[in-house]
Amino acid sequence: MKCQTIEVWKVSARLLVNVYKTLEQCKQWGFKDQITRACLSIPSNIAEGMEKESHKEQARYLEISKGSAAEFATQTYIGIEIGYIEKQTGQEWIKQTNQILSMLTNLKKKVKK
Repeated sequence: MKCQTIEVWKVSARLLVNVYKTLEQCKQWGFKDQITRACLSIPSNIAEGMEKESHKEQARYLEISKGSAAEFATQTYIGIEIGYIEKQTGQEWIKQTNQILSMLTNLKKKVKK
């Protein structure tokens, strides 16, 4: 898989593992399902996109990953506010998500060239 060599894929996959482990005991199934699926979509779409032959398709999947990252950050903010996610943990996830968004933007620029 090409994605295994891409730093943003590695960072987003590590974030996902952390999210799953942290929310393992969360009893709010609907919230847990939605936030983990949004986070799962980030590295998954990077992987899917990088296997496409066309640069246009690769860029499209990176855009989808960016949307999933924004969705995950939004759900993290909400999770902090309603007490499902500890503030420090959530702030770290948001920081990592902002890093991922920046990395995705840079990767998309490279892919388009």
